[in-house]
Amino acid sequence: MTHIGLFPYLLVAALLLVLGVAGIFLNRKNLIVILMSIELILLAANLNLVAFAAQRGDLVGQVFVMFTLTVAAAEAAIGLAIVVITYRARGTIAVEDVNLLKG
Repeated sequence: MTHIGLFPYLLVAALLLVLGVAGIFLNRKNLIVILMSIELILLAANLNLVAFAAQRGDLVGQVFVMFTLTVAAAEAAIGLAIVVITYRARGTIAVEDVNLLKG
């Protein structure tokens, strides 16, 4: 069985991080794309944690990833609920219109 080194995992994680940051900066109008970009950034961090935990031979990073995935799932559910409520109230999910919900 061949052993894959740490570098390919870090390369994929860096690619996910760059895609997530680019998605946030290039598309500031669609709230769903912004939420998906945040999820990509969290997945990049999780991949780094799992890769380094596997390299060290312990499970601490993988256990921490389970907590992070739980928080990310809750964030996605709450974010989607906010998007649905905003769409029902305003008829659009443009980020500029979300600012009108203050007060």
